[in-house]
Amino acid sequence: MVNFSTISYLEWISGRPARATHDLASSDLRPEGPSTGVVPERLRWLGDEDDVTLEAQLADVYDRATGNVHVTAGASHANALVAAAFAEGRVLVERPGYEPLVACSRAFGATVDRFDRPDGRLDPDSLAEALTDDTAMVVCTNRHNPTGRLAGRETLRACAEHAAAHDALLVVDEVYASYGSEAADGPFGGPSAAGLPNTLVVGSLTKFLGLGDLRIGWVVGPDELVERLKTAAWYFPVVAGPSRALARRALANRDRLAERSRELCTRNHDLLATAVTETYEGTVPDGSPYALVGHPEYTGDELAARAAENEVLIVPGRFFERPDAVRVSLGGYPEAMETALAALAAAVEN
Repeated sequence: MVNFSTISYLEWISGRPARATHDLASSDLRPEGPSTGVVPERLRWLGDEDDVTLEAQLADVYDRATGNVHVTAGASHANALVAAAFAEGRVLVERPGYEPLVACSRAFGATVDRFDRPDGRLDPDSLAEALTDDTAMVVCTNRHNPTGRLAGRETLRACAEHAAAHDALLVVDEVYASYGSEAADGPFGGPSAAGLPNTLVVGSLTKFLGLGDLRIGWVVGPDELVERLKTAAWYFPVVAGPSRALARRALANRDRLAERSRELCTRNHDLLATAVTETYEGTVPDGSPYALVGHPEYTGDELAARAAENEVLIVPGRFFERPDAVRVSLGGYPEAMETALAALAAAVEN
């Protein structure tokens, strides 16, 4: 039976960034905030690519066939669709982790167990120990949400092979994979698990390219798995035509847009890393503008409450199963993020 239980994090975060004077909670690279018109400002003066479908563009990005791609209304829609189609029996989800990835599998009737990612590192051996023959699906993020740790292609391959040995599906949510100071091999300049055995990857235009208002996501995987997704997709809303058209424009200009995003990652990572070294406990992975950090004198809720007194929004770590910490994300202009970090430091010191 389908059970849509409360997703505490989504209910908590809803509306808060728009009300915050200093937003250190939003993890998408969208410094100018939500779009005020139909066309996002950074797409307004860019050209389109004629006579190509969005699926064909994404297939080119991932070096796959068009039939390996299914477009969704954002990554949350993609993850829900994957759960609806494949979550059965036992599903393994990383810990600490993003609450909706646990909730989706449970909502569609699966029993959810966990495998650990100490300090956010993806360890294939740890996953192998957690796998059993009744495991239907393994779900993880890359970069890891909430720590920002990045797993390389070979680590992802080892995880896929362990899952395949138990006839289990590996699902990798890659919405943060492109975050970094330099481009690497893979979609938008980040490592991808696309093309690995028995693997589905989830992506979107929301995080790295900062185009969340379009609500465009996708799933990439083997033909037979994508066909099953397409069958299940008829039970969900379809993607709006205007969003598809603007997504095509974004992908036609992806290199230009990605360059701006990498600059934000570089500058904001450096700001966050300096702040953590001076005041907090934790590690800011290379190139990541977000991290899970703590303070020796406060729990995550206490630190978030002190921050709120100074009109700073950060995410309590209890939403990621780390009540001792908070997730701090720098997605805005570096000048604004520097001011926000100073306000957070003042709140902690008072």
